[in-house]
Amino acid sequence: MSEKKSYQSWTISEEFWEAIKGDIPKTERDPKKKYVHAPGQGRKPMPARKALEGIFYVLRTGCQWKALPREYGSGSTVHRTFQKWLAAGFFEKIWAKGLEQYDELEGIGWEWQSLDGCMIKAPLALESVGKNPTDRGKNGDKTQCPDR
Repeated sequence: MSEKKSYQSWTISEEFWEAIKGDIPKTERDPKKKYVHAPGQGRKPMPARKALEGIFYVLRTGCQWKALPREYGSGSTVHRTFQKWLAAGFFEKIWAKGLEQYDELEGIGWEWQSLDGCMIKAPLALESVGKNPTDRGKNGDKTQCPDR
């Protein structure tokens, strides 16, 4: 009887893994650095797939790196891997691959795009509109229109 694995949004499918595993940055020894141990000695590196699932888990759930479930490995190791891969441009590469694949399957209306924005306080608004009249308890004029 075969076990059916339940997939969460951070679980990597075989198809996705096969598509991106060649883009994962390789860890190489720095030739300028003097190492205590010979190559191949010491702790084995975390498997890349396990690290990527841990990264996706944190990004998807919003939990802290140190709160990462142990099934994904050490939170600090996964975070260090995330930082290395981010600096190497790995996530931009797989994002671009995903866009290309989606464009082939569904088509992206490149001519009809919009940007996301945010609303913040205008730092120089006080000059044009005056003080906020709801600032009760503060000294100063409470009128809405500034003197001109």
